[in-house]
Amino acid sequence: LDRIMGKVGLPGKAFVPLLSSYACAIPGIMATRTLPSRQDRLATIMIAPWMSCSARLPIYLLMIGVLIPNSQHSSWLKTAILLGIYAVGTFCALAVAWVFRKTLLKGKGSFAAMELPSYRLPSWKNITTEMLQRSMLFVKRAGRIILAFSIILWFLMAYPQSQSLEPIQLEDSYMGYVGKSIEPIIEPLGYDWKIGIGLIASFAARELFVSTMTIVNGENANILFTPLTCISLIVFFIFAMQCMSTLAVVQRETNSWRWPIIQLIYMTSFAYLAALIVYQVGKFLGYS
Repeated sequence: LDRIMGKVGLPGKAFVPLLSSYACAIPGIMATRTLPSRQDRLATIMIAPWMSCSARLPIYLLMIGVLIPNSQHSSWLKTAILLGIYAVGTFCALAVAWVFRKTLLKGKGSFAAMELPSYRLPSWKNITTEMLQRSMLFVKRAGRIILAFSIILWFLMAYPQSQSLEPIQLEDSYMGYVGKSIEPIIEPLGYDWKIGIGLIASFAARELFVSTMTIVNGENANILFTPLTCISLIVFFIFAMQCMSTLAVVQRETNSWRWPIIQLIYMTSFAYLAALIVYQVGKFLGYS
């Protein structure tokens, strides 16, 4: 893969961290430690979250289910759409890696030469010790940041306590107020304030978007989404940095807030513009 990856300025070794990122960007980012070049490592870190991780699957499946009801189309079409979603994220990530290597992360790429070690049976004692040490290190460094953000998000969703008889606490919470405040910003994407709450909650964990929509709108959560809104949301979640855990790990791995801030800004901006173009063009063509 070194020749293929080299066309976008990355070494073949970067394939393994990117492959790991399809499960979760966090181990993928940590796996970039194997890359000897700082520029290669940073470029790989910056695009790793664009590999569609498993946390995005509940959102993709919900949107595809609304777009294509079971009674109207075969599962092969749904599978093709899901495969297309993964392909879009992958190709765009490689294109952005090329841009980074030509701008912020200029430098010569590393060679693909690797000395293969002798294969031996691992020592389970050493493996267990290393796992415990790395786990504790992660909890101490990144865990503090994740915990702080989680507490803030929980507080915003739980307070102030609702004085109305309505069962939905979110609408009267600080988070509900924030959702209504950002509605003018996200309305051009086809989203209302309820979807805005889901976008904010999904920053703690992308899977929370689906459960938040159920909380906000009950069993009829899918009525929030028109077909065009579904496509806009899919595009947004392909590119958006909706994972505070990943940002915490990027900060730890780069030992700087500069790169996670750049990552948050460029990914969110790209996601917003892409979703905006999709929704507005679709609306102009007469779709809803």
